[in-house]
Amino acid sequence: MSSESVAKSITACQGDADTCLLYDEVVSLRKQVVTDPLTGLYNVRHFRSSLEHELERTRRTGMATALIMVDLDHFKQVNDTWGHESGNLVLQAVAQLLQDQTRKLDICCRYGGEEFAVILPSTELMLARQVAERCLNALRETVIALEATDLRVTASIGVAVADANTRTPEELIEAADECMYEAKHGGRNQVVSKRPEPLESAVTVDEKDALRGLFGDD
Repeated sequence: MSSESVAKSITACQGDADTCLLYDEVVSLRKQVVTDPLTGLYNVRHFRSSLEHELERTRRTGMATALIMVDLDHFKQVNDTWGHESGNLVLQAVAQLLQDQTRKLDICCRYGGEEFAVILPSTELMLARQVAERCLNALRETVIALEATDLRVTASIGVAVADANTRTPEELIEAADECMYEAKHGGRNQVVSKRPEPLESAVTVDEKDALRGLFGDD
């Protein structure tokens, strides 16, 4: 750490140098625990804890939480043709693109391999789909410069939204995954979205008949 950085740390925490340096180290370590080292996005551990947190907010306030799942198309061919280092450059470029196309409050994560996830707090389906389409269009237009070639990649994207009836993070992940695989099986390079399933009415058929009779409906 430079002397200038040390001085700034000392001023910021208004303590002695050892305390400030220790604080900086703790902050750095904490960031490493939740960050994917290749892309700089949040890792799957942070993704799951963040999704649980946002779903709790949704259950409490009724404001929807959206989830975007992104899977790069034919990514294995990139690794096989140009090598794993080139594949890593593609992943880094896509990670930066997702950050550029989303809001600061959105949570961009590397879910695993060539798959990414974006949590959009307080976001309804229509807006979430617009964000997903914007990401896909930006990806289509992006030329990734590799050492041996210039490369364009596409993605299959699934979008799902949780409401106050969504019980678990796994339920939302499964819904977004289903949309993503539908996009992939439907030809790739597209966005598929899904609304929350409405709960079945708790009123029985007999109770409905009784209510109709009460209000004189035919």
